Amino acid sequence: MATLQDQYKTLTQLRESQRGKWDNITPEHAARLRIQNRFQTGLDIARYTARIMREDMAAYDGDATRYTQSLGCWHGFIGQQKMISIKKHFGHTQGRYLYLSGWMIAALRSEFGPLPDQSMHEKTSVPALIEELYTFLRQADSWELNPLFRDLDTARQAGDEARAAELEEAIDHHETHVVPIIADIDAGFGNAEATYLLAKKMIEAGACCLQLENQVSDEKQCGHQAGKVTVPHEDFIAKINAVRYAFLELGVEDGVIVARTDSLGAGLSQKIAVSHAPGDLGDQYNAFLDGDEIASADDIANGDVVIKQGGKLVKVKRLASGLYQFKPNTGEDRVVLDCITSLQNGADLLWIETEKPHVGQIAGMVNRIREACPDAKLVYNNSPSFNWTLNFRQQVFDAWEQEGKDVSAYERADLMNAKYDETELGRQADEWTRNFQRDGAREAGIFHHLITLPTYHTAALSTDNLARGYFGDEGMLAYVAGVQRKEIREGIATVKHQDMAGSNIGDDHKEFFHGEAALKAGGKDNTMNQFG
Repeated sequence: MATLQDQYKTLTQLRESQRGKWDNITPEHAARLRIQNRFQTGLDIARYTARIMREDMAAYDGDATRYTQSLGCWHGFIGQQKMISIKKHFGHTQGRYLYLSGWMIAALRSEFGPLPDQSMHEKTSVPALIEELYTFLRQADSWELNPLFRDLDTARQAGDEARAAELEEAIDHHETHVVPIIADIDAGFGNAEATYLLAKKMIEAGACCLQLENQVSDEKQCGHQAGKVTVPHEDFIAKINAVRYAFLELGVEDGVIVARTDSLGAGLSQKIAVSHAPGDLGDQYNAFLDGDEIASADDIANGDVVIKQGGKLVKVKRLASGLYQFKPNTGEDRVVLDCITSLQNGADLLWIETEKPHVGQIAGMVNRIREACPDAKLVYNNSPSFNWTLNFRQQVFDAWEQEGKDVSAYERADLMNAKYDETELGRQADEWTRNFQRDGAREAGIFHHLITLPTYHTAALSTDNLARGYFGDEGMLAYVAGVQRKEIREGIATVKHQDMAGSNIGDDHKEFFHGEAALKAGGKDNTMNQFG
């Protein structure tokens, strides 16, 4: 990106070329506006963040400790505050992304009101949220740069050349809050053409990475609920192709596709795959369908469907819904086939939806996948749908029992009980939880860890705490001690909510536009001054 001085020189020449008509324009001010808005379009963002994500993937291939993370967001302000907090606490945004969850859009952003995660929300709300998130992230850049510009003016007025040079260096090397967003396109909201059209809208809004699942679009269910129905591989590959074409059409050649499989918990298929020869992809898919071997046409009733499976005629089990049933205990085998097929047909990353957070289970599948695709990597859902405390306490209990350790002081079915919080088992389970992402990255090929719905839960929890105190005996102290005082003590920028919303930026712009006649909001009577 061009430096402040480079922009200043370019804009000075441009102003001079107008022969006096632009004399009211200050090139330095215009240069500042350019620097605080370095991304002109969503496609600029998509291309920039796609390169970042590709670099991170390559870095992880060389060093499994360099995994990446994200948290799900349902509003631009939430995403903005996450990245501001990350920069505040860690000094940079490297390896930290945002996740856009279809579940949270359905539950919180649909005009129909709260909906389950079944692709019933408006498909246009997905690219709209991507655009909103990047609008807030770009505003965070302006908010962070604005005091640097002000300090630069002060240093120059004071004749402090060293300080001015230091501030220009900080401006020129400012790290943007704009980071990759992994965006949930569900099952494509329709056929492959619908997937392509929606993918284009999402990419144009700034998405560099789209997550696509192998469920039936009009039967789509949340990955952690029952009733999931998958499609044959040929249907899913067509949608992967559609997303890739969308990336290529829009010039985002580094665009990333995450192929998600729900087969581990899906027991149903929408249809029978097309097969042309024994052992082809369609035949492999159909081999998992449950059915009964038949000897003659007399075994076939009206409406029955018969396929050739392993050299035998099999009457496939078909439900009243018209859906077909898979054989029990075939989920992991179907996951492995799904993942290999997706990687061999254009996907970049995998997502295996599981029923529990268990490194050994995930590693078992990934190791099989890597026999065919050595560089296979996962995006993994650290889902709030899991009872993490209970799961890890049970994992520790089972490991101890297998080692022959005495577990008689614990009741496996009741391990969620608070009485176990300060026990050896409870502490060991918490340690396993703390290390889950590191262990998963190292042992199970997890490149990216995300939590889909964290801010749904944090918003509810913080609101409950405030409501209990404010409408109870604490009254205003509930807000003052529980929110504002913590903001002040912990350095949370939103305590100056006027500034966070852009008041100071607006004041400076008024000065650009009006000069000495600017009517500013930031004078002595602004109560924001009470916060220092």
